[in-house]
Amino acid sequence: MSGQGRPWAALLLAALLAYPGPVRAQDGPWMGFFPSPARIEWSSLLATLRGIGRHADAVLLQRNVPWEAFERGPEADSRRFADLANLVRLSREQGLEPIFVVDALNGLDRRAFQGVPAAWGPPSFADPRIRRAFKNFAVRIARTYRPRYLGLGSEVNTYMTAHPEDAPHLVSLYLETYAAVKRASPATRVFTTFQWDELRAAPGGPDWSLIEAFEPRLDLWVISSYPCLWLGGRAPGAGYYAPLARRTDRPLALGEGGCASRGSGRRPGSDQNQIAYLNAVADQLGPRLAFWIYLLYNDLDLEAYREAIGSDRDLQTLGMFTRMGLTDADGRPKPALQTWDRIRRRLRTSPQ
Repeated sequence: MSGQGRPWAALLLAALLAYPGPVRAQDGPWMGFFPSPARIEWSSLLATLRGIGRHADAVLLQRNVPWEAFERGPEADSRRFADLANLVRLSREQGLEPIFVVDALNGLDRRAFQGVPAAWGPPSFADPRIRRAFKNFAVRIARTYRPRYLGLGSEVNTYMTAHPEDAPHLVSLYLETYAAVKRASPATRVFTTFQWDELRAAPGGPDWSLIEAFEPRLDLWVISSYPCLWLGGRAPGAGYYAPLARRTDRPLALGEGGCASRGSGRRPGSDQNQIAYLNAVADQLGPRLAFWIYLLYNDLDLEAYREAIGSDRDLQTLGMFTRMGLTDADGRPKPALQTWDRIRRRLRTSPQ
């Protein structure tokens, strides 16, 4: 699951003239959210960012590649890049620093590419056009923002498992892009993300080769984790993340994740499980975290997203995540928000 660049984003942000604001000093891990508004409205986006600004340090800006524009070069004139720039300005106005992720895949189906022109034929990481566009887009972000953190792909192990014939091409593109980003912005810490619950549930335990194929060019190990979706609504128990912490000495990060306060069917949710999830991450990974991104600050109004999502299948998948916010869709806090704030205070003052 990820925050994708959707057509409505241009409508929300086209008229934005926000200025960069001061960035708060930071001790401990950056903690933050995807800036996903409860409804597809300007006022909702602004309310979400203001709410995040009161409870976080960062936003994760995950964007699909504008393939045709950036296939031509890193300095492409792209409306979607301009919208991203405006969102960066608005986030910084709230004291929030961006963490960027360049995403080739569909956030609601990690086995598939997102937005590749049909005229290019079946997409593959071996396609020189896809490789150029991906690399150019990442380099443009690195040159423009010199970010502290830049991700090159999201939950890539899901794609690698589904398409083993294309996995070596995905890895080689990551390695090439890593080098290009470092030339553009040497201090940027570069990573890709891995879906931890899927790795952990594999027969025989995690296939570490799916992560270690990217070494030594992983500046930190970053996962996504939605354990309540894998455990029938239950929160993770003690030791759920222990194999990850034992496997590497690198810094760790949570690039996205959450647990629903309400659910349905085989995936029930509860306030208690949401709180337990936050405590499990903090207790098992907290001292090692470079950053921690929770999926949603506020719940999503699924009906408001129906037209933007389009696909019934994607809408059904999105429905599994809409009640993961730490407030409801109208901004009323859930009990877990207090837990989040308490953890954030503790981790910001703990020795790293």
